Amino acid sequence: MKFDHLVLNVDKNYQMEGQFAQNIRDVGLPYNPKKGKGTKGFKATNIWIGKEYFEMISIKNQDGGGWKKEWVDAYNNGERGLICLMLDVKDLNQLVQKVKSEKIPISQPESIKIEFFFKLISKTMPWTNSYLDFFQNVPMQIGFQQMNNEKTRTKLEKYMVPNSRGNNITGIKQVQIAGQFTKVDFEMLKRIFDDTFEGDERLTIHLEHDQVLIFEQAAEFNVQIVLNSKQTNLLNKDCWIENTHIINE
Repeated sequence: MKFDHLVLNVDKNYQMEGQFAQNIRDVGLPYNPKKGKGTKGFKATNIWIGKEYFEMISIKNQDGGGWKKEWVDAYNNGERGLICLMLDVKDLNQLVQKVKSEKIPISQPESIKIEFFFKLISKTMPWTNSYLDFFQNVPMQIGFQQMNNEKTRTKLEKYMVPNSRGNNITGIKQVQIAGQFTKVDFEMLKRIFDDTFEGDERLTIHLEHDQVLIFEQAAEFNVQIVLNSKQTNLLNKDCWIENTHIINE
């Protein structure tokens, strides 16, 4: 299991040319806010970081135009920043069975279908997703994704441009999520993830490729992302996208 992408609810200013986009580029993350998918109800723009990425979403009308309903509702309620952390898994059905055996709610694996042109045209994405419920006191959830096959994955990676690899930034090393997590939350996470360590008000989870996922009990909901980087000639070492602090060490 490893990081795949982070879904962030963002103000539309992050999806147009201006200071917000420039701040992202100044930390070595090439970003073209003019590129991305969308419908009449939502707009998505991506920041590609090696094989991982940020998926930034703004909602254009009340129903979200086919975007995930829970995320649309959160956006309409004013929630900004990280809404879902997506993790890549090799066998989603097996994971779902394990989680259900622990009496933890998780959605059935499903393919994502986006509808265009008043639902006359639809496109089914080449992957399958399942989601845990939202945390009780933190407005985000964890999702799991399995690509249909490696051939499709390789094909999609060709479209992940512009990519930070050109600036020697090869991926996401650590994700640390702070918020009002409870002991019940921590117990649930320990039953889902194998390699965990609980310390003082935090739970550390070790993923593949030396990636680290940390949940920390705190009054405010915010996120810190540490990148794998060999880039030293940068204008800035960090930037913010809503509640998410990106650090290029």
